[in-house]
Amino acid sequence: MHEMSVALSVVDQVERAAQSRGMAGVRAVRVDIGELAGVVPDSLAFCFELACAGTVLEGAALTTRPVPGRASCAPCGRDWATGMPPDMVCAACGSAATELLAGRELQITEVHWADPAEAPVPTRATRLKES
Repeated sequence: MHEMSVALSVVDQVERAAQSRGMAGVRAVRVDIGELAGVVPDSLAFCFELACAGTVLEGAALTTRPVPGRASCAPCGRDWATGMPPDMVCAACGSAATELLAGRELQITEVHWADPAEAPVPTRATRLKES
């Protein structure tokens, strides 16, 4: 399940951003997931909760926003929703799509920082990691 590696990467990036900004905690994170990215949002949410344990993200909510796949045909200029599995052939002229416009995204788009009073208390694992 590669969703765990994605979740660990999200946690790592948000932790580094929190540290660089002097933030003690995170309330929520939003991630945009393209329908062609191969990431299952429910699996990512499960892994995210596990990955957050003992970090400044502990207890943070993860929300995901789906991004539909879109392709564009260079010969005729038409663009269309690719769907899943993706339809990469232009229905108007029969040409193969020359550009995928959207649908492969996997991006952290929002982080909501916690008020200092809401920040999680670092666990032993977190303190050891910081040493």
